[in-house]
Amino acid sequence: MTVFHQTRPLAPASVTSALGILRADGHRISNARRLALEALFEAEGPVSAEQLSQRLGGDLASLYRNLEVLSEAGLVEHVHVAHGPGRYVLTGRGGEGWVACERCHHLRPLSRPEAARLRAAIRAATGFEPAFGHFPIVGRCADCD
Repeated sequence: MTVFHQTRPLAPASVTSALGILRADGHRISNARRLALEALFEAEGPVSAEQLSQRLGGDLASLYRNLEVLSEAGLVEHVHVAHGPGRYVLTGRGGEGWVACERCHHLRPLSRPEAARLRAAIRAATGFEPAFGHFPIVGRCADCD
């Protein structure tokens, strides 16, 4: 089970800056962590651990441990997508949250204005302050509706 971390979110500009953040937090810089970061920087969007493992050709259990360290350091966000595997994305590349299609599993980031409008509507209707980062808003996209 993945635990949601209340860690300061960071938005590293490069693999080098991400490695510097890890070092400053006292983490060891292994080749596996460097490769995981490089793969996340090259990814077009959120990717599953299985996709990363296939690309890197490494041990999936080790990759999960490294993703957990990167998440705890605030460098990576873990997103649960409708009925699919969890996905990982560099912090700062996901906008203000996510929307996910339950049929085709398309995942799209929410822009700041979209998230602000949704938060205001939910706050007004329920009194709750929503958080959209870890769990996306699930529904059907326009192509699947």
